[in-house]
Amino acid sequence: MCGIVGIVSEKSCVNEVVKGFHSLEYRGYDSSGVAILSDKGLHRTRRVGKVASLDAALSSEPLQGGLGIAHTRWATHGIPNETNAHPHWSHSSLAVVHNGIIDNFELIKADLLATGYGFESDTDTEVIAHLIHRNRQQGMTLTEAVRNAAGRCEGAYALGVVDETQPDLLLAARKGSPLVIGLGSDENYI
Repeated sequence: MCGIVGIVSEKSCVNEVVKGFHSLEYRGYDSSGVAILSDKGLHRTRRVGKVASLDAALSSEPLQGGLGIAHTRWATHGIPNETNAHPHWSHSSLAVVHNGIIDNFELIKADLLATGYGFESDTDTEVIAHLIHRNRQQGMTLTEAVRNAAGRCEGAYALGVVDETQPDLLLAARKGSPLVIGLGSDENYI
């Protein structure tokens, strides 16, 4: 069980993302992380333990940006450590948060390894990030790439996806797992 939150906003979303993962802390105590898109690129901060450790890291390195995703983790694949903490990314340009289990992740991982992708973590989530990235490299739009990746993933899950090339787009997908979407006048949420 994990908690995911995402915000795309016309103003900085960092404080709202932090509030969001605090409200979801009960869904995972092993680790937490955030990815924020600023004008300098996609920044990721992850920590082991409760979200207080992530708060401390964010206080020492303040971020600003209108697009962000965050995650609280209860480990299902891979031990609780910073490498396995979410968000996971591919080529430092596309980040994914995930709640659920991808039953066929080992099959997808083998396919990605055969095409040159490397893996840092032991999680099923990292395969999603690389699969979306590979789809993008094959000419798919971000929406098409996420839809295609979701179609290949077996299991029950919910995803949040951000790509540094699309600062106004927060994508979400789900299969057999709940995901709440909020629409506002200046921001949208998952």
